[in-house]
Amino acid sequence: MNTRVEEFDHLITFRKVEFDKDAARLHEWHHKPHVIPFWQKNFPYAQYQIHLKKLLADTHQTLYIGELDGIPMSYWESYWASDDVIANYYDADETDQGIHLLIGPECYLGKGLSLPLLRAMTAYQFTEEQTMRIVAEPDIRNKKMIHVFKKCGFKPIKEIDLPDKKGLLMVCEREVFYRRWKDVPFRNGQCV
Repeated sequence: MNTRVEEFDHLITFRKVEFDKDAARLHEWHHKPHVIPFWQKNFPYAQYQIHLKKLLADTHQTLYIGELDGIPMSYWESYWASDDVIANYYDADETDQGIHLLIGPECYLGKGLSLPLLRAMTAYQFTEEQTMRIVAEPDIRNKKMIHVFKKCGFKPIKEIDLPDKKGLLMVCEREVFYRRWKDVPFRNGQCV
């Protein structure tokens, strides 16, 4: 899936994670100082491989590598909320999706890329016609990402104590998203 986001004229592409192609890259990204506090997946490589294989086998989620102009630079988890631990914290519909993300290489931080990337992935998730809500639960300490989620159209609902962090449950409604972003690249399953 790819789209050109005009406000900064870069091609954003998301492709499914491939173990052989991406394990070392993802292991490296999960060891970055800006990632460790929020993901806590800085395992030794052998342990990380086991972890990634388990994630890839989990049918309630799909893992993506986000590329900017063909260069891998972000990691995404798109999941069905009703089959995830997040369903214990709100009234999840079986068509709700959830999202996790990180930007790997430091050179992409502070460049204004998070919002266009998040907007593109959120639009892609809404191509599932029955999905009316997308949820996120960023770490309550991650003020920058909470701000980006808000700008994208996610509304803070409540603080929640997850098994691995204190998060802020946020919800993006389909109608709110499309009202805010009239020029999104995907609408009702079609690239526009």
